[in-house]
Amino acid sequence: MRGRVRFLDTRPLRGSRPFRDLWIGSSLSALGGQIATVAVLAQVWDLTGSPVGTGAIGLATGLPMLVFGLLGGTLADAVDRRTVVRATTAGQLLAAAGLCAQALADNRNVLVLLALVAIGAACAALGAPARRTLPVRLLPADQVAAGLALSNLSFQAAMLTGPAVAGLIIARWDFSAAYAVQGVAVAVSLLAVVRLPAMPPAGADATSGRRRPARGGWRIVLRRPTLWGSLATDLAATLLAMPVALFPLVNEVRFDGDPQTLGLFLSAVAVGGITAGLLSGTVTRWRRGGLVQLAAASVWGLALAGFGLAGPLWLALGCLAVAGAADTVSVVTRSALVQMEAPDKYRGRVSSVEHVIGVAGPELGNFRAGLVASATSAPFALVTGGLGAALVIAAVAAANSPLRAYRTPPPAPDPIAPDPIVADPTAADPAVPDSTVPDSTVPGAADAATTKA
Repeated sequence: MRGRVRFLDTRPLRGSRPFRDLWIGSSLSALGGQIATVAVLAQVWDLTGSPVGTGAIGLATGLPMLVFGLLGGTLADAVDRRTVVRATTAGQLLAAAGLCAQALADNRNVLVLLALVAIGAACAALGAPARRTLPVRLLPADQVAAGLALSNLSFQAAMLTGPAVAGLIIARWDFSAAYAVQGVAVAVSLLAVVRLPAMPPAGADATSGRRRPARGGWRIVLRRPTLWGSLATDLAATLLAMPVALFPLVNEVRFDGDPQTLGLFLSAVAVGGITAGLLSGTVTRWRRGGLVQLAAASVWGLALAGFGLAGPLWLALGCLAVAGAADTVSVVTRSALVQMEAPDKYRGRVSSVEHVIGVAGPELGNFRAGLVASATSAPFALVTGGLGAALVIAAVAAANSPLRAYRTPPPAPDPIAPDPIVADPTAADPAVPDSTVPDSTVPGAADAATTKA
């Protein structure tokens, strides 16, 4: 029935054991990562008592994510992607063990802590492009978007619950316990990827699983309108409308700086995202992925412009919830489109571009918002940014007809069983080999059997 609201599409979990293993491992790893992020933040503050020290965490994670994310794209197009994910996950496990060991040893050197954080970030970034290519290799084409929606939902849940769990662990035990939980979560993730089938890139040598990366892996992003249009849409949405850096200022100006209100801002975005994830079964079955992304990204910008104008708290939170829901829909459809449109021999490098935009876009967007707000005001920065994002996305849509017309592949048809063959008691079907004709239909067969007995 058309127009029916569908809840979360769980076909990928029910139909693919490798994807189910990958999803469970990735979900636990995301939760462990959120717990470790809070522990690192708290430990750096405990060691330095300086905002410069906590700001250095962004440097220790951001630079490796950008540099090794691009290197990981080339690696994913040259080596079996399962091998890349295994090795980088093992590196993350060693980094988590190092964090736990330094906490147990009562480390007082913040540089040691930041170095371990950088090593973990580098391993995660190096494996990110290969990891992004796994769902499209493990799932039927019509289930890729549903699989990505499941992954996005688990990540949203980890972001919502991870910090609270981290606070409880640190308060009850100490930093080492939080890092130990992360280590256990990453170990489970490693076990999951060990069980995956081999996934060499297209054209790889049959024995070694390796190949020289095909030329043009970076240029294809610009040559395929669907790819550059989808990535440009995401970049415009995050670069022009990212609001997080303005939350404290909006809270101070309109809501008297109440810390509970500031927390509600972040929670409203997460609640909107999780709600959209729970209802994603409707979106993931829509085949017009390009139009869905364009519409969702536009709604994100307009909702944040509304947040900039909202006076009552309920309206501000409502706008943020709508923005969070639109962001989830945009991310899921973009990820599915990029993975389906990128040829397998280029998919690692295309994924690395998507990864870098996903990492750098929000950070640069928050920086832009802060600069504009410092020169004008937070509402002005939010409204102009949100409307500007919507206008740029409209321009992309107008100039990119392949993106507007893009459709995901249709579901594979169910195999049709042949009509049962009814034996003719008077004559054998000439299309059936003699050896398959029942003895009872062959003249004299019963007599011959009696004679042998």
